[in-house]
Amino acid sequence: MRLQSRTRPTQGVPGLNSLKLSPKSEMSQQLRAIVEDDFQAVNQYVIDQLYSEVELVESIGHYIVEAGGKRLRPLLVLLAAKSCGIEDNKHIPMAAVIEFIHTATLLHDDVVDMSTLRRGRPTVNAEWNNPSSVLVGDFIYSRAFQVLVRIGSLRIMEIIADTTNKIAEGEVLQLLAKSNPESSEADYMRVIENKTAILFKAAAECGAILAGADVTVSNRLGRFGMHIGTAFQLIDDVLDYRGDTEALGKNVGDDLAEGKPTLPLLYAMANCGPDDVTLVKQSLAAETVSPEQLQNVIKIVIDSGALDYTQSLAEAQVAESRACLAELPASGYRDSLMAMVDFAINRNS
Repeated sequence: MRLQSRTRPTQGVPGLNSLKLSPKSEMSQQLRAIVEDDFQAVNQYVIDQLYSEVELVESIGHYIVEAGGKRLRPLLVLLAAKSCGIEDNKHIPMAAVIEFIHTATLLHDDVVDMSTLRRGRPTVNAEWNNPSSVLVGDFIYSRAFQVLVRIGSLRIMEIIADTTNKIAEGEVLQLLAKSNPESSEADYMRVIENKTAILFKAAAECGAILAGADVTVSNRLGRFGMHIGTAFQLIDDVLDYRGDTEALGKNVGDDLAEGKPTLPLLYAMANCGPDDVTLVKQSLAAETVSPEQLQNVIKIVIDSGALDYTQSLAEAQVAESRACLAELPASGYRDSLMAMVDFAINRNS
């Protein structure tokens, strides 16, 4: 049975009927091919649930949807549920819940980080203002929990409540580490787990639970999500120093400019000469980083071997994620989960 939206349908809502939540890359389109119909159903469900009688909420919701994105987290819900043989359609609103939580965290992140560019366009806080970004983020968070109530699983409600709590803790941990060159690799890995990987974990685990999978299988898929989410963030950290603005949809070096001691920077400071350490620390603590400073730090990071080291940790996470899938029954859905692993480690944006 397909869950029905309790909000006004999109017919007649200006702009919303034409919106498409299409992923950015050809690879992500290939990943979702096996669940294309479900993916489009999630798109429509998201659009329906973004309805609000408050015009500003609608306008910002419209803007966010048009920005697109990879949609890996909702895709993970669909593939996990299908790989476990789900027979109803509850994975559709579940995938929307995961996307809403991710979107809300991005809106809040961009305010905290004072970011101005995401997915190749101005952030909501840059296009409108900080209060609007925070408050619409709150609206999207609360809408996610309204949908969870309709799904009607206390276990899933518990997982999502714990997940959002951990995400908030991860945000605070990242804030405490800001501009702090004394942060450790262990500190940073804890931030990754709480801020990023845990939502991938929830996506995969909840998809399995909705399909009626036993605890062993749902836990295994949860671990898969945690590993692939960790790898995804580590590759993000590499791309922040090795990518380009057009491909990334954000400014290269943003993490440094925002005072974030990510793993490549921490590794570089532990493995370069004292003059270079001083330069990195000064740049990390600076209010603004000049283009010349940025290029100098990028060179230090690359020369130190930090990007290769971070890549190797991501590859170790990928190996763990593949092992988690090994005991799943063979299917096209499991093959797509394996392909998602390859995408996470080999992407350039």
